[in-house]
Amino acid sequence: MAQTWTAALISLFVAGCNVSYPRADFVIINGHEPESLDPAIGSTVEDSRVGGALFEGFVRNDPVTGSAIPSLAERWDLSPDGRIYTFHLRSNLVWSTGETINADDFVYSWRRVLDPKTGAKYASQLFYVKNAQDFCEGKLKDPEKVGIHALDANTVQVELNAPTAFFLDLITLPTFAIVPRFAIEKYGDEWVRHQPVPTSGAYTLETWRLNDRIRVRKNPRYWDAANTKLETADFLPVAMPSTALNLYDTGEADIIWDKDLIPGELLDALRNRPDYHSFTQLASYFLRYNVTQLPFADVRVRKALALAIDKKRIVEKIVRGGEKPASHIVPDGTAHYEPVEGLGYNPEEARKLLAEAGYPGGKGFPNFNYLLDSGGGANQHAQIAVEIQNMWERELGIHVELRQMEKKIYVDAQDRLDYNVSRSSWIGDYNDPDTFLGLFRSFDGNNRTGWKNARYDKLMEDADNQPDVIRRAGLLKEAETLLVRDEVPIVPIFFYVGLTIYDPAKVKGIHQNILDIHPLNAIWKVSR
Repeated sequence: MAQTWTAALISLFVAGCNVSYPRADFVIINGHEPESLDPAIGSTVEDSRVGGALFEGFVRNDPVTGSAIPSLAERWDLSPDGRIYTFHLRSNLVWSTGETINADDFVYSWRRVLDPKTGAKYASQLFYVKNAQDFCEGKLKDPEKVGIHALDANTVQVELNAPTAFFLDLITLPTFAIVPRFAIEKYGDEWVRHQPVPTSGAYTLETWRLNDRIRVRKNPRYWDAANTKLETADFLPVAMPSTALNLYDTGEADIIWDKDLIPGELLDALRNRPDYHSFTQLASYFLRYNVTQLPFADVRVRKALALAIDKKRIVEKIVRGGEKPASHIVPDGTAHYEPVEGLGYNPEEARKLLAEAGYPGGKGFPNFNYLLDSGGGANQHAQIAVEIQNMWERELGIHVELRQMEKKIYVDAQDRLDYNVSRSSWIGDYNDPDTFLGLFRSFDGNNRTGWKNARYDKLMEDADNQPDVIRRAGLLKEAETLLVRDEVPIVPIFFYVGLTIYDPAKVKGIHQNILDIHPLNAIWKVSR
C-alpha cells in the first residue's frame, strides 16, 4: 500500500502520544501489530479480531457455538436446489458516520475482494460464488456476471456454483464484511487511516497508536447497539508471553486470548489457576516445504524429512499443553469427516528414501533453512525448530539453519516462497474440512508451498459440488491422502489445544467453542 501521511493519518496513528489514556472497559492482549484493518486485506488473527469488531456482513458468529447467526441480514431464503441465497437486510442499517447501508454496498464489497488490484489474500474464499474465480483470475471481465446482485435496496441475491453446506459459516469471516465505498473512492488504499472511519460493526475506531494500542468505541448507530455492553476496548500489540502475563497479572489487561502468548515454561503452574482455561480447538501446527526448489521438489526428500520427526517427543517435551501428535492436517472432531492417517515416525524408512533420492547418510545434501517467526510463541517455535534440527541431524545426517524473522516479514517470505522449510499453523475459520484442505489448492493465496496438483484441485472441486455428506467426505479423504501421504508438501506436527487466561468472576460472555471465536459485542465485565 502507498504511504500517504496526511494530517488526518498522523492524527489517527499517533493521537495521544504525550497523553495518558484512561483505562478502557476491556483490555485485550492481541499479539502482533495488525497488518491492516481493511477486512479485504487483513489475513492474521490479530487483524480479524479488531476487524471483526469494526465490520460485519450478512451474518456474524454466535458467541456460544461460533456458528452463523443473522447480522446485517435479518433473514435469508435458500432455493430448493441449495444454490441461491436471498438475503433480506435490516431496515435500520447505517454506517457509523450516518450514511445508509444498502444492498449495493454488499455487491461492491464482494467484487472489491475479487478485484486483483485489491490484493486480497482470501479472495479464493469467494470462489464458491458463480463466476467469482473467473472474474478474479481475469478470465471474465464483466462483474455483472459474478453471482451477487442487488435485487432492490434491501435485498441481495447470491448464486453459488453448487450447494455449499458451510456457506453461511464461511461468510462470517471478515473477508465478506461490507466496506464503505464512498470512503474508499475518496481515500483509496488509505481509507482506514482517515478519521472518522465508517464502520458497519458494533464498534468504531477511536485511535490506532502504533506499538501502543488500538482503541475501539461502541457504535451507537449499530443495529444491535442496545445489546453491546462494552463502551470501549483496547487491543494491545504485545508479542512477548512474559510481557503479556505481566500485564494481565498486574491488572493492565483483562484477557490473554492466544496460547502463543502464554509462557510455555509456566504451563505446569498456570494450569492450576482458576483463570486458566483449556479447550479443544480446531487448529493445526505443521511445516511447509517450498516444493519449487531442490531438493524439496523431490517427494522422496519431503517424505524422508517428515518420517524423521518424532512428533510425540515434541508434544511431550516442548508443547506440554495437552496437544496431540498429528499425521493429518484436518483435526480430529471436524464435522462430517474422519481424517486419513499420514506419515508417522519411521527413521529407517526415512534414511532409505533419502538414499534413493541420492543422499545416502545425508552426503551431498545441500544447505537449507528453516523459517520461523519471532514474537508471540517465538520461544516455543524456536524450541520446536531446534528439536527438529537435532532429529534431522541425528537420523538423516543433514543440517538445517534456523532463520527467524519478525512476523510480518516471515509471512511475506512465505508468500514469496523465500524459504526452504517453514513452520506454519492454521486455525479453522469454520467447522468443515474445507477450511484446512482448501488452503492447498493451486490457486489459493494461502497455499504458500508452490505445490500444484491437478488431481487434488479436481477432488476439491468435486467435493464442493457433492451434496451427499458421505460421498463428499470420501472425496476429501482422497484429497487429504494426496496432501499428507502421497505428495507431502506439508508435514503435520500436532493439533493445538486452546488456552485462554481471564477471570470468569470479572469477565462474562466468553464461551469456549472449537473455533475459539468470541465476538467482542457479546462480552461484558462485572463491576466489583
